[in-house]
Amino acid sequence: MQLTRVKRPLRYVMGLIYVVAGIAHFLAPKTFARAVPPQLPSPVGLVYISGVAELVLGVGVVFDRTRRASAWGLVALLAAVFPANVHLARSDTLDDLVPERYADIARIGAWLRLPFQPVLMAWAWWYTRE
Repeated sequence: MQLTRVKRPLRYVMGLIYVVAGIAHFLAPKTFARAVPPQLPSPVGLVYISGVAELVLGVGVVFDRTRRASAWGLVALLAAVFPANVHLARSDTLDDLVPERYADIARIGAWLRLPFQPVLMAWAWWYTRE
């Protein structure tokens, strides 16, 4: 199958993923705030900002008119939240967020997410092109 044949459907999948993630930021802001590195100000405020960004960019990437700008925004957003992902993987925050029996699995997942971030960035970048 040619990659170009799935490019448009995958754009809708990407948009949906970011919209759902954005909504999740508003449903559990304090949980997401625990992933924010402690040296950053106003963790809950940053969660709301990133939630709005995910909603707006997730919707924007779906439409041809706003696709390129939204895709660039997603690349930037993914770069901006990377420190929070590193903090989550390195800290003991997960111990408080998941039941003890799942803590090791959650920690492995947090570490596996780090190299996946460039994949997500490349996926968004794919839609920045003509």
